[in-house]
Amino acid sequence: MTSILTVAGLHKTYASGVVALHPTDLDVRKGEIFALLGPNGAGKTTLISLICGLVSPSGGHVSVAGHDHVKNFRAARGIIGLVPQEMNIDIFTTPMRAARLSRGLFGKKRDDAYLEQLLRDLSLWEKRDARVIELSGGMKRRVLIAKALSHEPDILFLDEPTAGVDVELRRDMWNLVRKLQERGVTIILTTHYIEEAEEMADRVGVINKGRLLLVDDKDHLMARMGKRQLIVTLKEPLAAIPPALASAALTLSEDGQKLVYSFDGHAQETGIPDLMTALKTENIAFSDLDARRSSLEDIFVDLVAEDRSKAA
Repeated sequence: MTSILTVAGLHKTYASGVVALHPTDLDVRKGEIFALLGPNGAGKTTLISLICGLVSPSGGHVSVAGHDHVKNFRAARGIIGLVPQEMNIDIFTTPMRAARLSRGLFGKKRDDAYLEQLLRDLSLWEKRDARVIELSGGMKRRVLIAKALSHEPDILFLDEPTAGVDVELRRDMWNLVRKLQERGVTIILTTHYIEEAEEMADRVGVINKGRLLLVDDKDHLMARMGKRQLIVTLKEPLAAIPPALASAALTLSEDGQKLVYSFDGHAQETGIPDLMTALKTENIAFSDLDARRSSLEDIFVDLVAEDRSKAA
């Protein structure tokens, strides 16, 4: 698949000596949804700010649809729409005026029909003439998205797009993202909501302490690093795991009511039959069995923990 965004050796070190982003390479494919995951201060916003030209890099190169983001800044920036974390919007303007002004700033001809459809898609049409100060937090977030989409960009950056919004609005925004992808827009989002990346993303990048730890297709990542668990609910609680069942892959819940067995679902020998035999031999009765696979959140936590242990 063709890359629409290429980052090569991009890094940022501030005058104080703080390294905000170590040399980073990244290719984003045209039309994909790419999720960038990381804890607070990991470097997510720094990377986006460097790509969008809001912060000057210490070195490296960014190409946006073939345009160098320094030599051809206007052309590169015109392809990008950015929804920032912060509510940087005139509180006395209206959604329609904000979108119309933003479109004009990018040199696009006035197109009220397009803006009307955009505001309708964002459930802002009924509030098109209301002042931003009168809108709810969720509505203000929608206005930011309207501004970012006003000039019909090919790439949309969403920096924590659903932070602080209710579940209903979050679902609405996910639906909008899917519609944009169907129209060919490339979406790059940062998020703390792991389920957001798990549901929406085609590929996932994990960043921590300014280092991009991993980039992979979401499904491949889940298959490669995801573990599976068999949760055995016991009829009678155990005070401890019997010696005959001692295994690094077997843990006991705090209340002693559940045994949790971790295994590789892709392995030919999962060890489950042996576990069932051992339970029977030890006269340990159970009332329920439940299978579970690792979520993207589990994988993310493991990767960050591994990175911290390496740095220690």
